[in-house]
Amino acid sequence: MSYNQGNRFFFNVDWVAILIYIALCSIGFVNIYASIFTATDDPGIFNFSTNYGKQLIFIISGLLIGFSILLLDAKFFSIFSPIIYGVTLLLLVVVLLIGRNVGGNQAWIALGSFRLQPSELAKFGTALLLARYVSTFNPKFSDFKSIFFAGLIILLPLILILLQPDAGSALVFLSFMFPLYREGLSGYFLLIFLGMIVLFVADFLVPMNVLIPIILVVGSLFVYTYRRKQKAMFSAIIVTVVAIAYLFVVKLAYEKVLKQHQRTRIEIMLGLKTDPKGVGYNVIQSKIAIGSGQLTGRGFTQGTQTKYGYVPEQSTDFIFSTIGEEWGFAGCFVVIGLFTFLLLRIINLAERQRSSFSRVYGYCVASILFFHVFINIGMTIGIVPVIGIPLPFISYGGSSLWSFTVLLFIFLKLDANRMGFI
Repeated sequence: MSYNQGNRFFFNVDWVAILIYIALCSIGFVNIYASIFTATDDPGIFNFSTNYGKQLIFIISGLLIGFSILLLDAKFFSIFSPIIYGVTLLLLVVVLLIGRNVGGNQAWIALGSFRLQPSELAKFGTALLLARYVSTFNPKFSDFKSIFFAGLIILLPLILILLQPDAGSALVFLSFMFPLYREGLSGYFLLIFLGMIVLFVADFLVPMNVLIPIILVVGSLFVYTYRRKQKAMFSAIIVTVVAIAYLFVVKLAYEKVLKQHQRTRIEIMLGLKTDPKGVGYNVIQSKIAIGSGQLTGRGFTQGTQTKYGYVPEQSTDFIFSTIGEEWGFAGCFVVIGLFTFLLLRIINLAERQRSSFSRVYGYCVASILFFHVFINIGMTIGIVPVIGIPLPFISYGGSSLWSFTVLLFIFLKLDANRMGFI
């Protein structure tokens, strides 16, 4: 980085994105405070033994981490991406050996009173190495070998996180498919992914003795249609066989891999079971809280669902229910609007990059944030299963806040240096 570039450093940084980041962190702090506030026992807003007090420390330290990243050389992240990725994989192995088990997941490493969650760090580690690997293909990558190794970069941390087992955090890594699609991955892979989701749902709603004949009929129609194109015909046969095999794999995984509470969540979401006092309790209470907020909300610290602790995990996974109850539709609109604007901003910045490494990384950031926002808000209103992932910058937690901060600020650094980064 030249002296002139360094001198104009802060002028090149996208301050709009940073202001949105600060706004979201502030919203998180206010609502974490509200989620545990009680008028009879209020230790004060700056009490650092409380969750909101700790979150304030996480926010301040997050800002220091973010601005420290902005002072580094932009090429550092590309050069050291394999080492960063390797360290995050090592931490994922370590947590399996000596990690602390919380709620059935061995996903945390105890560091005194602080708990480090390596799966959060693995997100930006994977994004960096994936960006470096994909950027070596000019202009696009599309052959089997390149797709295989890109998939391997994603699958290694995903599998290690599944072993914890933390299915929610592991699913986040599927969002890396979208940056690959931007860089030339065939749309057929997205269709296959969509087909897997449809078959997964159908496996529960339609009897196997009905679903298999339907697949066979559809497959036969494709075989007949492409009977004069040998390659296409064989592809149709393979897809049909794989689709039927996939149904049995889903059943096996459902019965042997998923825990009972995870199976129940899927059944509740698909309408196959009601469990208002068990697994379904969280979602029911969350929907009541959000609905009771109406247009403008009950007011700061005035939410009854919040105040009396009806919604479990209200400062972490279900923080959006606090926003909905106390700030109403208007508050939800502001939060979703800020996330939408940030995502569009990141995509816009990614498209203006001169470096393919920066562009791919930018799309990785946008994809991870979108997945988290969609799933977290979706599970609080009951449209997706509860898989326990935080709302970026808002949910309580040091590991998640710091990892999202690092994820975002690395891209802001790459963008600030886009005229000189090759």
